[in-house]
Amino acid sequence: MSDAVVVGVDGSASGLNAVAVAAREAHLRAAPLRIVHACDRPPPFLPPGAEPWPPLDPVLEPMVQGVLARAEERAYEAAPDIDVFRSVVTGEPLEVLEVESRSAALAVVGGRGQSAFAGLLLGSTAVQLAAHGRCPLMVVRGRPAPDGPVLLAVDGSPAGEAAVEFALTEAALRDVPLVALHVWNTWSARAQESPGDPPLAVVSDVDHLRDVEQRLLDETVARHRPNRPNPPQVAVERRLVRSRIRPALIDASREAQLMVVGARGRGGFTGLLLGSVGQALLHHAHCPVTVVRGKE
Repeated sequence: MSDAVVVGVDGSASGLNAVAVAAREAHLRAAPLRIVHACDRPPPFLPPGAEPWPPLDPVLEPMVQGVLARAEERAYEAAPDIDVFRSVVTGEPLEVLEVESRSAALAVVGGRGQSAFAGLLLGSTAVQLAAHGRCPLMVVRGRPAPDGPVLLAVDGSPAGEAAVEFALTEAALRDVPLVALHVWNTWSARAQESPGDPPLAVVSDVDHLRDVEQRLLDETVARHRPNRPNPPQVAVERRLVRSRIRPALIDASREAQLMVVGARGRGGFTGLLLGSVGQALLHHAHCPVTVVRGKE
């Protein structure tokens, strides 16, 4: 289902909360909502022309359909006017959601699970999904500020360009301001051309570096507009903060209703598809976090 919002459910309270958030996202986009429950693993080999996932075990079907029915009810409570479709897929949750993300506008998951999606955010699974999914991934966690802005973590990297457009679009859809936050410190400078921070980075002109980082923030935001027909004007606050990056972003998330971050920013190692900042936010932010991958 192209351009749908996809949400993974498992019957947990966290999963139902994710359904409500996903339903509101679908409403904002005038898009359908697809509720997906994953069960068990697919066989290692499939004959030519076979369905990608085998049928559901008949013993489990009544329980799973109950999970989906409760999720659908929650979706209509949150957004009565949307189209809701539900699906049971036999397969490993990460693989199922990765496949679903290939045709989705947005994938949504809860912060904790209890069955098929149990542990989704308690280890490498969430990192893998955020890094390898084909659409933005929204992780529903924390206690978002209902009237707060959309918070964008600006890093100025080519990989982060897609996150800027996504954040502007989210702010436009929600009719709230965007806070574009760029956190810098003396390690922001590059003393040599190499991946990651060099062993020693000595900055003698802090004022010059601050000007450079301010220009990076200004230019990054100025290059983008909301990805909507006749996009509305979005009030943008450009906030430059000298601090440690991860703690500053986590603290700023207290005032936001949504945080948006790119999958990998400046200093990221080649092949590392989700940087340490994104990982920290997935686990510690005080509001939902959306990880946006750049174009391949």
